[in-house]
Amino acid sequence: MQFTSLGGLHVSRIGLGAMGMSAFYTGAGRDDAKSIRTIQRAVDLGVTHLDTAEVYGPYVNEELVGRAVKGRRDQVVLATKFGLVSHTGRPGPDSTPAGIRTAVEGSLRRLGTDHIDLYYQHRVDPGTPIEETVGALSELVDAGKVRHIGLSEAAAATIRRAHAVHPVAAVQTEYSLWTRDPEADVLPTLRELGIGLVPYSPLGHGFLAGGIRTLDGLDAADWRRTNPRFIGDNLTHNLRIVDQVREVADDIGATPAQVALAWLLAQGDGIAPIPGTKRIDRLEENSAADGIRLTADQITRLGNLTPASGERHAEPDMAAIDQ
Repeated sequence: MQFTSLGGLHVSRIGLGAMGMSAFYTGAGRDDAKSIRTIQRAVDLGVTHLDTAEVYGPYVNEELVGRAVKGRRDQVVLATKFGLVSHTGRPGPDSTPAGIRTAVEGSLRRLGTDHIDLYYQHRVDPGTPIEETVGALSELVDAGKVRHIGLSEAAAATIRRAHAVHPVAAVQTEYSLWTRDPEADVLPTLRELGIGLVPYSPLGHGFLAGGIRTLDGLDAADWRRTNPRFIGDNLTHNLRIVDQVREVADDIGATPAQVALAWLLAQGDGIAPIPGTKRIDRLEENSAADGIRLTADQITRLGNLTPASGERHAEPDMAAIDQ
């Protein structure tokens, strides 16, 4: 596994998102033993970048990751997030300094560590100036409880304001062959400021892996059943993207998921996607994408694909993005 730098923080080029092990994609239920084996196999393969958040579960996902890396803490970069769970009693997002001080102690305890390598604001809190939030995070860095700070789904202007208070190592946002939004403003800003990009859902919530042709195979509680991109005419249109990715995959003897990840890695240094999975076979497939080299023609061909039809989230969730 090769490495890249997120604002000075060195991580494996492909990480592992742990969210689906405890929330949203759990289907018939959680299988913590299976998930722990998957995380441990990831570390064996050289995947150092593990991503979680206090809201996943809530709380249980951090506990899961903490159990999985016990005894191997020095081999991994632990990233977690705060801000979507209120610790001060105020409704909605909570990125107040008081809320952050409470949140970090809980995350440290659940992860079984004395420091968090990358601590993100999960969503921008419209009720707290970003300067106050980052000021509190800077104090956690000074105290040694946090090594690097990050933002998630923040607008370019907010990123600049935050970075002016304390260096931001990484910004997490959805970025993939079917979500190209960051290329307009966020990615150029990150390049200018020397901040890394962590694409979540780099496989389009599993869609770009090519196994979803209808909703019939999804659990009744799977949130993708209500996602605009998986519904009606949008689904039909978006299948064309998958089919074209598969054509490139067939040409080089790879899988569609590997091609989608390889395209992201080809966009330059400082990009470290975190595909999520509970399965060891999928983990191994995704990790192997680090060794795939697309030709310039293939990169261009994929880059010219029409982005997905439909908003990437339902309306209430879209309102919290790009703040």
